[in-house]
Amino acid sequence: MEELVGVIAKALVDHPEDVAVKKVEKDHLVVYELTVHPEDVGKVIGKQGRIAKALRTVVTSAAVKMDKRVTVDIIS
Repeated sequence: MEELVGVIAKALVDHPEDVAVKKVEKDHLVVYELTVHPEDVGKVIGKQGRIAKALRTVVTSAAVKMDKRVTVDIIS
């Protein structure tokens, strides 16, 4: 799942070398913290958060087989 988030994010940004994904687990929640270059935050979030929402939807759909909730946090 971390690879999925990383591959999608690297395709969106101008500085793919600065993309990092960290997995944080809490009870029944898995949070993928996506860190990008400060100049690329807007590209990952998108207008009105559309790209971020789509990224979260893809990750949630891919995690259906897991018995946990999954979300993505974007950090600059």
